[in-house]
Amino acid sequence: MHEMQALPRDKRATYAELQASARALVSGERDAIANAANLAALLYWSLPDLNWAGFYLMERADGDLVLGPFQGKPACVRIPVGRGVCGTAAERRRTVLVPDVHAFPGHIACDSASNSEIVVPILRAGRLVGVLDLDSPVLARFDEADAEGLEALVRIYVESLEAPAGNPSPGP
Repeated sequence: MHEMQALPRDKRATYAELQASARALVSGERDAIANAANLAALLYWSLPDLNWAGFYLMERADGDLVLGPFQGKPACVRIPVGRGVCGTAAERRRTVLVPDVHAFPGHIACDSASNSEIVVPILRAGRLVGVLDLDSPVLARFDEADAEGLEALVRIYVESLEAPAGNPSPGP
């Protein structure tokens, strides 16, 4: 696990700062992988009590979530939609906040140190393109303020993929 930072009392202020940093990181860049990599690093090194932060992206061929850019220990490579926390968020197309992963039916344990998790689906033009996944060794680490903040960061990521007219966007 990386060095811990104290989270300010107002999580919304923290996420507002993260949004400004995220916009600066993706400004002018349309590559889905490059932007996901920078956002995973931003989250991992900015938020306390994380042991994993990253993306799973939809594979068009078979519809599984496939490991994308992340920070943390090596992770599960492929997750079927509907399985585990990531697959559940993908299937429901809404954020899934799990205070205790050990109590979540079908949880996929990539890192035994993880105790709580939040997964935000990534939708682009109504199509699921992946999920943002954060894990913590702390039980009940994530709350509604985290959900709102991470959903805003996902919107910034999706906006970064939108290319000017006539210039197709790479990636998901």
